[in-house]
Amino acid sequence: MRIKYNAPTTLTFSFFCAAIVLTTQFVFPSLTRALFTVPNALAFNLMDPLNYLRLFTHIAGHADWTHLMSNLAYILLLGPMLEETYGSFTMFLMILVTGFVTGVLNVCFFPHPLLGASGVVFMMILLASFTNHGKDDVPLTFILIVILYLGREIQQAFNGDDISQFAHLAGGLCGSLFGFFKPVRTRTAMIAQNKTVNRSTQRKTLTYGSTVPSSTGKSTAKIKITEKPVNRKPPIGTKKTKNQ
Repeated sequence: MRIKYNAPTTLTFSFFCAAIVLTTQFVFPSLTRALFTVPNALAFNLMDPLNYLRLFTHIAGHADWTHLMSNLAYILLLGPMLEETYGSFTMFLMILVTGFVTGVLNVCFFPHPLLGASGVVFMMILLASFTNHGKDDVPLTFILIVILYLGREIQQAFNGDDISQFAHLAGGLCGSLFGFFKPVRTRTAMIAQNKTVNRSTQRKTLTYGSTVPSSTGKSTAKIKITEKPVNRKPPIGTKKTKNQ
């Protein structure tokens, strides 16, 4: 038995977020504010190259451990399943696109800085509701998730707290679009999945090395014998009993 790095994109992103919080807390207190927080509309300087980087990196910054753990609980739950469905590279692109969309919307319309992976979480929640649906179908799970999660975020948007509900809504919108358009899995991910399926369904065979002469006496062939369960008769003197 061994520990498997089963979801590279999800796990790497989670460890990276944790490393940022850890470094900010004990080494560089200004790291999260400097590199992993997208400014508001007034503070965004078009001439500063770092601001364009922050449009992507803000999803990895978190205010504290509580903020981080609340997001990682969903990311580690949903991420591996989605990564298996869409592939690691496609999952990475969807995370980047979601971060960019939420960052640009914050810069254009909102007066507060933004950080955190909440938009990524809601993208995953909405995307997970599209599992196993047809081309022309709208999953009922998607409708219920929209009512339960996004409806709650719209209601809480009027409470005036420090939570960016718009980032949740933007992430949910990204997840909905990804679900409808179904990003194509990479060839590497499809090959890896096929190998896993083949290994799980392969029947156990025994190949004997002894050769059998052919009719011509020139070529030989190996015999493959597939193991089959043997019905063993109970020894004399024993009786079958029924389970009670």
